[in-house]
Amino acid sequence: MRRQLLATAAALAMVWLPGQASADMAAAEKWIDEEFQPSVLSKDEQKAEMEWFIKAAEPFRGMEINVLSETIPTHEYESKVLTKAFEEITGIKVNHQLLGEGEVVQAVQTQMQTNRNLYDGYINDSDLIGTHSRLQLAYNLTDMMAGEWAGVTNPGLDLEDFMGTKFTTGPDGKLYQLPSQQFANLYWFRKDWFDREDLKAAFKAKYGYELGVPVNWSAYEDIAEFFTNDVKEIDGVRVYGHMDYGKRAPDLGWRMTDAWLSMAGAGSPGEPNGIPIDEWGIRMEAGSCNPAGASVTRGGAANGPAAVYAIRKWDEWLRNYAPPGAASYDFYQSLPALSQGNVAQQIFWYTAFTASMVAPQSDGNNTVDADGNPLWRMAPSPHGPYWQDGQKVGYQDVGSWTFLKSTPSDRAQAAWLYAQFVVSKTVDTKKSHVGLTFIRDSSVRHASFTERAPKLGGLVEFYRSPDRVRWSPTGINVPDYPKLAQIWWQQIGDVNSGAFTPQEAMDRLAEEMDVTMARMQAADEAANVYGGCGPRLNEPKDPSEWIGKGGAKAKLDKEKPQGETIAYEELIRRWQAN
Repeated sequence: MRRQLLATAAALAMVWLPGQASADMAAAEKWIDEEFQPSVLSKDEQKAEMEWFIKAAEPFRGMEINVLSETIPTHEYESKVLTKAFEEITGIKVNHQLLGEGEVVQAVQTQMQTNRNLYDGYINDSDLIGTHSRLQLAYNLTDMMAGEWAGVTNPGLDLEDFMGTKFTTGPDGKLYQLPSQQFANLYWFRKDWFDREDLKAAFKAKYGYELGVPVNWSAYEDIAEFFTNDVKEIDGVRVYGHMDYGKRAPDLGWRMTDAWLSMAGAGSPGEPNGIPIDEWGIRMEAGSCNPAGASVTRGGAANGPAAVYAIRKWDEWLRNYAPPGAASYDFYQSLPALSQGNVAQQIFWYTAFTASMVAPQSDGNNTVDADGNPLWRMAPSPHGPYWQDGQKVGYQDVGSWTFLKSTPSDRAQAAWLYAQFVVSKTVDTKKSHVGLTFIRDSSVRHASFTERAPKLGGLVEFYRSPDRVRWSPTGINVPDYPKLAQIWWQQIGDVNSGAFTPQEAMDRLAEEMDVTMARMQAADEAANVYGGCGPRLNEPKDPSEWIGKGGAKAKLDKEKPQGETIAYEELIRRWQAN
């Protein structure tokens, strides 16, 4: 690693010699000394990197650009702190706007549809990789870095240091997006409660196995029932065995497309995404770029037995084991509810909110002790009865810089400079400490995180382990993410409201996805809209022709096998051993 850093510094020095922009370097040195510590680079190496930015930004000095991202702590830091640093160092003013994720997706879709430049750059989830690689409306970064953008591409960018670029690479092998933050969905639990001898004894007496990290959904359900209906109260507080949300809003759809079906066991084996059936239940044959259908009648699995089971369990657990009102929460409301300290576990928790969950008690966080040590831990989420070895184990969000071709070249290049600045080695270690959404291997392995790891509940151990790439974003089977994603929350919301059963809702969802993909197929066949990689739907057949025969998995006679748990310490040993 040391040799790699020295090589980076040498490359930067060759491009831009020290002392050529002293006024800007004075600002850079101030930021390096006062803000950008710790860093994997020495201060001299940081200065060399900042001098390159100063030189590369000269043609754009005085420009004002606009970029957009969703609202999470990492992007708040970029918007409030790093824009100021970038302007003082380079002379480029950045308006970094923060909106909800649904609004970000809508803005990206609107700019692609209208060809009007709404923003000069987006931090846009890599879930759209199947969209961007097909529609060819986003700049192909691989070709741009080697061509027109070579002069504004940081020689110290070091793409190999990024952990998530495999998720932002299209089927053509080209990089379309550059990670700016990433986080996984993991299991969260109150380790202090799980370690209590009285609770451990009571759980084992009732269920016949140890209270621990659940390996399967049966154990998760048993633990949820135990804390909700048997324990009921801890230290005078009513407690619950489960936390989730159910408001009929776009984030409910992501709750499901973010691998909920595949965690239950829907779809096919294959990492990072199932082949031929992915975590959305969409079928695309190996070696093809043409989705063939979502419904079981077309060889998909979106309304198959495993998918229906997954939705049924989400609904049952939300009603039976979550705190009152959780069914009306959205994604953003569910987080502060968890910090109240009355929930024993959550099957599906985004590590993006680690920064909030390690806040002190004085901030109203009841899940840390008086010294700020977490009373909780994170671990791999359990899997459902349809899951089998080799299947996707969970979801990881990779929020990534994306630049659309409808953005004028000079504005796109200025935004590209800002994007590289906020992910640079000069900045990234400090940014990682603020947001705890690691993108660089060098940052997560920095000594400062070895020191801080005990206060982060397993996050550092996870991101230092090979498992970190087994949690993966939406893959390339999804041909047009904005068009298809909006279908999900409406149908799932109808389950929560009681308007439809899980089977009815998933039948409707699968059919609507197929109808939407049929329109994409027509557009692709008529005008090559998706570059020849749009859907080519299978003709419908009787479900019996597919279910259990290469399509959706057949319904299990027993959907609740024996519960199975593992000691948290054993999981940590496995991560550390690797």
